Amino acid sequence: MGDDLTVIEDAPAKINLALHVTGQRSDGYHLLDMLVTFTRHADRLEFTPAERDEFVISGRFAEALIADRDDNLVLKARDFLRSAISRESGIAPAVRIDLQKNLPIASGIGGGSADAAATLRGLTRLWNVSLPNAIIEAVAIRLGADVPMCLASRPLIARGIGEQITPVDDMPAFAMVLANPLKGVSTPEVFRRLTSKTNPALDMTLRSTWIETIGSMRNDLEPVARDLLPEIAEISAMLKKQGASIVRMSGSGATCYGIFDTLVAAETAAAALHSERQDWYFEATETTAGGHDARAG
Repeated sequence: MGDDLTVIEDAPAKINLALHVTGQRSDGYHLLDMLVTFTRHADRLEFTPAERDEFVISGRFAEALIADRDDNLVLKARDFLRSAISRESGIAPAVRIDLQKNLPIASGIGGGSADAAATLRGLTRLWNVSLPNAIIEAVAIRLGADVPMCLASRPLIARGIGEQITPVDDMPAFAMVLANPLKGVSTPEVFRRLTSKTNPALDMTLRSTWIETIGSMRNDLEPVARDLLPEIAEISAMLKKQGASIVRMSGSGATCYGIFDTLVAAETAAAALHSERQDWYFEATETTAGGHDARAG
């Protein structure tokens, strides 16, 4: 945009390297143990002072959001944060928000939650406000269980419904291919069909390598999601055929990730997969190492 006052924030894809369903609360929420990391591949948001509030969506996956733009989590994050600032007697003037939507919609990689978290970070910077962490965290969890994780945007373990966060500072970066058949799978339906909701928790005992550690884990939602959407099994097999050392579904799907030895290997695999299925989504990327922060543009 060229405006000196423009604030840019990336909204990295959230990857559930593992997701263990360990119980269910009386209110219906499932208890989860998740090992989470974030990728360099991201949505991008720009925040610029304006005469009136504006919201502009562009990018590969913009069309799917435009019809319901007024219900977007970005706008809810803006409004919730503005209300919190007003209660603290702060000022939160009109803003233009530009969202470049690079991540597929409803795909198990936290796109909407990542956008909401980036909005909280970006507007806090643009409006130059300093709210107590407890207030920001309360706004984040009100927006959704994944938003506190995305607010951190670094390797972490999340427990409870996702709000109990512990950073994982020693996790390395991984070269990765994200793959999605661009078909949706219903998260409520996946959870509804779970046959076991009291599974073993994450075992964070580090094996000889991180790959072995992650390989010993699982995604308890994946078998159910595969039954609902057979393309998940197909796309997983394609990643394995390209030489991924670990292949697993992220979240409730349908995005799967494949870990490769190098970014070059991941890029080569993504190109081959795209040639094979040009109507599907394949993206080579790297994750953020523990202790690093790749959120701001």
